[in-house]
Amino acid sequence: MSKVRLDSFNNSWYKPESKVKIILWYFTNVIFFKSSLLWPQFLKRKLLRLFGCKVGKNVILKNSISIKYPWFLEIGKNVWIGENVWIDNLTNVVIKNNVCISQGAMLLCGNHNYKKTTFNLILGKIILEEGSWVGAQSVVCPGVILNSHAILSVGSVANKSLDAYGIYQGNPAKKVRIRKIDN
Repeated sequence: MSKVRLDSFNNSWYKPESKVKIILWYFTNVIFFKSSLLWPQFLKRKLLRLFGCKVGKNVILKNSISIKYPWFLEIGKNVWIGENVWIDNLTNVVIKNNVCISQGAMLLCGNHNYKKTTFNLILGKIILEEGSWVGAQSVVCPGVILNSHAILSVGSVANKSLDAYGIYQGNPAKKVRIRKIDN
């Protein structure tokens, strides 16, 4: 039976941006985003745009969040991103309008191919459609779409796309009911 050989891992094909830009973003992320200091919202949005992120109006970025690569990030209008959110966007993450990402949630765009001895890197885009909600301490895995107004409940793991207006819970997340929104 074959074994994993991490010494043969090679992701040299993966070049998300120039080393200079990555290093500049690293320090910007640490100082202004991962920090618990109360930096103004307009400054955070401006910095994200400076690094290539598309950012809509009324975006709230709480303290102590981490964004891997803002040039792979698109944020719509009226979006809330809570404390300690980790957007590990090795590839594209699209967050549409009126989305809430609660405290400690993780959006993970990378994984490894456990079937290969070389443990190859696998990438998958994440899309959070309008009105969706990623609950606190939840995980969205690579390639997942939270369709319109879907909810991933607290502490749940979405390893497959969620239906529109579905409320999902658990690990792996399973649909438990339909979301009904009153006026």
